[in-house]
Amino acid sequence: MEADHKQLMQLLPLLPVLAELGRTEHVTATAELLGVPQSTVSRALSRASAVVGTELLVRDGRGVRLTPAARTLLPYIEQALAEFQAGLDLVRNESEVVRGRISVSFQHTFGEATLPLLISVFRSRHPGAVFTLSQGSRNACLEELATGGADLALTAPVAPAGRNLQSSPLYREPLRLVVHHSHPLAGRTTAGLADIRTEPFVALGPGYGMRSLTDALFREAGYRPRIAFESQDSHTIRGLVSAGLGVSILPPGGDAPGRTVSPETGNLGWVEVPLDSALAFREVGISWRRRKPDAEPVQVRLFREMVVAEGPQLLAGLARQRTG
Repeated sequence: MEADHKQLMQLLPLLPVLAELGRTEHVTATAELLGVPQSTVSRALSRASAVVGTELLVRDGRGVRLTPAARTLLPYIEQALAEFQAGLDLVRNESEVVRGRISVSFQHTFGEATLPLLISVFRSRHPGAVFTLSQGSRNACLEELATGGADLALTAPVAPAGRNLQSSPLYREPLRLVVHHSHPLAGRTTAGLADIRTEPFVALGPGYGMRSLTDALFREAGYRPRIAFESQDSHTIRGLVSAGLGVSILPPGGDAPGRTVSPETGNLGWVEVPLDSALAFREVGISWRRRKPDAEPVQVRLFREMVVAEGPQLLAGLARQRTG
């Protein structure tokens, strides 16, 4: 067995030369096709004949011809090379998976920690993966997903599943009333929508996920807020609340600048107050288009499967930190 293994080790580097010689039956032509000196082909032929124990090609005029032993071996040589090539192609395709491009559309509030955490975990396993990212309102994210501009959309509220859309929730977080640090409600343990009925309200614009949620909250409370300003960014909203221009409703801000009042920031500062409402939460989730089997790019499928299977646990600590 050991002798057979040694013979195989000696023959393996010679197989491409033998296969090409079998096709051309000409030493010079084989050398030109393989890009090696003619002497290399001749030596390879001699070594192969010695290992096999019989001549594989014999000279015939200016060319060569296969011996019966060579004609017996040639199909096996070609099959071995073909199988190796198939394995090589598979490895290359799999390596393309980790280099594949994944397009994600997401709402602005998920760009600070939620999406970066998911990407970081995935790239720790597939460091060659490339992400194409776009930010926007919830409506814009879902529209980009529907039109094929994005593979996945990270939104809140999570889009309901439909004929052409699939979704999976990842985590839920409370909504908080955000007020100036000197506001009368700043020291309250909870507040209701009735407490801000006469207050100017700083809102996100139409089409944003938070806008749909706050609209639902005010409908439940039975009145429309007096909107002082519509923004496209929650950081701007907190800044305007910190300046005393109104109140707002947002997801928890964690340790964002502005929560702590200091001499350097003058009278700027905001406080979060828990809202007393069964609707005061938002559910964050991932959405993707329904596709025919095998139509979804492999790298997209791998990222989606990781997010759906592991996302709730990965993001649980982040959600606790933000609400703590």
